[in-house]
Amino acid sequence: MNILWGSLMLLIGLYIFISAILKSEFIVYRLFHARAKMLWGDSAHSFLMVVGIIIAGLSAMFFLNIWGK
Repeated sequence: MNILWGSLMLLIGLYIFISAILKSEFIVYRLFHARAKMLWGDSAHSFLMVVGIIIAGLSAMFFLNIWGK
């Protein structure tokens, strides 16, 4: 089961990271950005890049049974 959830989390983390780099106009990313912009202002894209990396890193640990045993 960790393989399924780890893979799903990795895809979500990569999506957020890549969308933040490209400053995507896709509706899902725009919703994430709108929420982040309330707190982070002009740094919302940078914040979402960091969040994407963190989610991808945690998913790798979950995938390898290091975290979430």
